[in-house]
Amino acid sequence: MSLSLETFDAIVIGAGQAGPALAERMSQAGWRVAVIERSRVGGTCVNTGCIPTKAMVASAHAAWVVREAARWGVRPPERFGVDLPAVVARKDRISGQSRRNVEQWLRSMANVELVMGHARFVDPHTITVGERRLRADRFFLNVGGRPAQPGVEGLDAVPWLTNASIMALEELPRHLVVVGGSYIGLEFAQMFRRFGSAVTVVQRGPRLVPREDADVAEALRGILEREGLTIRTGAECVKLAPADEGVAVRVNCQTGEPEVRGSHVLIATGRRPNTDDLGLDQAGVRVDERGHVVVDDRLRSSVPHIWALGDCNGRGAFTHTAWNDFEVVAANLFDGAERGIGDRVVTYALYTDPPLARIGLSEREVRASGRAALIGTRPMTRVGRAIEKGETEGFIKLLVDAGSKAILGATVLGVDGDEAVQSLLDVIASKRPYTEVTAGGVRIHPTVSELLPTVLQSLKPLPPATEPG
Repeated sequence: MSLSLETFDAIVIGAGQAGPALAERMSQAGWRVAVIERSRVGGTCVNTGCIPTKAMVASAHAAWVVREAARWGVRPPERFGVDLPAVVARKDRISGQSRRNVEQWLRSMANVELVMGHARFVDPHTITVGERRLRADRFFLNVGGRPAQPGVEGLDAVPWLTNASIMALEELPRHLVVVGGSYIGLEFAQMFRRFGSAVTVVQRGPRLVPREDADVAEALRGILEREGLTIRTGAECVKLAPADEGVAVRVNCQTGEPEVRGSHVLIATGRRPNTDDLGLDQAGVRVDERGHVVVDDRLRSSVPHIWALGDCNGRGAFTHTAWNDFEVVAANLFDGAERGIGDRVVTYALYTDPPLARIGLSEREVRASGRAALIGTRPMTRVGRAIEKGETEGFIKLLVDAGSKAILGATVLGVDGDEAVQSLLDVIASKRPYTEVTAGGVRIHPTVSELLPTVLQSLKPLPPATEPG
C-alpha cells in the first residue's frame, strides 16, 4: 500500500541552531512547515556541545578556584573533592531545560509541525519519515555533525569515549588519555585535570591547535602543562590496545615512551556531517569528499530548492556560524536582501581557561597573503584586569594592513578574551581603519578590552618570519 502524500510549503530537516529560527520566520510568513528531527531538538549545541560542555567547564573552573584559593589570600577548605555525578546532574539540568525550551518554542509556532523521525529523500521534492510521505517546494538541511575517528587504529579492541559519552561518566577517570590536541580535546583535557584526573594529551602533529599561530599554540601548551597535563605531540601513529586496568595508546613520537597507558581514552580527532543517510543522491544533492553539502554563497545546494545550513555545509562548524546561516537565508527569502557568507569574518573561541579567542586572520595567514602589515602585542601580565584577578597567562595580538589601516585579525589568549575580542568585530567586518578604535570613546577600567586601543597605538611593522608556520 502506497503512503499518502502530505504537502508543505517548506520542510526543515534537523532542529539544530538554524532550523527552529528559520521555521519561525516561515511561520510568520504564513508558510506551512514541517520540522523533522531524528533524535533530540536543539542539535549539537544544546545536547552534546556548547551548553553542556561549558556547564562542565564552569564546574571545573570552580574546582580550580577552590584548589588555588591561597593565591587570592583565601584559606582553602580542609576537605576538598569533586562530586562528578553532581557535576553531570547540573549539566543535564541546564542542557535539558534548554532542549525543552527549544521544543516548546517549535510546538508553539503557527503552521509548524514538529515530526520526530528519520528523514530520507526519495526524489528531489519528497521525503519519507517512518510511515509518512512528505512533499515540499523547499527544503532546508540543518542536520549537524557527529564525532569522527580518522586514522585511529584499534577502536574495535577497547572501550573509548566521545565528546558526548565522556559527559555521562559517573566516576572520575584515574588517567584520561585524550587523542586529539585541538579545540574539543583540550577543553575536556583541562576540565578533567581540574576535576582531579591525571591527563595525557596525544596529538598527531608537531603542536597543539595546528590552526593557530606557533606562539599561540606554545603559550597554550605552557598553560596546560603548568596545570599538570602531559602533552605528547608528534604522535603520527596512534593505535589503541587493551591493557591492565585500562587502555594502551601506542604512539610514534621522537621522544618519550612509545606507549601511554590510561584508564580511559577520549577520541577527539574530528567530526563528520550527518549527510550519509539522508538519501541525498535521490535528490541530486552534491556533497564533497568529506560529506559536506556543497553550497553557494547563499547556501543553496546543487539543487536550487534545497539549502544547507550549519555544520553539514562545511562553511563553519560553530553555533554562531549556523545562526548566521539562518540570518543569511532568512534575509534573502523574506527581507529582500542580497546577503551571502563570502564576507563572513572568522570568529571563534576555544574554552580552555583562559580562553583563546580569535577574529579574522592569523599571523600565519597574514604572512601568507604577502601584504605589508603591522603588529601589536601585549602580555596579559600588563593588563590590569588580569593582574587583579590573578590570571595573567596569555597575551593579546592584533594585525593591521599597513596600507588601508584595516584590522586584519585579533587574537586574545587570556582572561575574558572571548568577550573582549568581540569589541573589534564590527570594525573588522566593515573594513574600517583601526584609527576608529583608537579615537573612540572612553572605555571602562579595569577591563581587558580597554587595552585593545593601547595595543593598536603600539603597532610596528610585521617582521620577517623566524620559523615555519
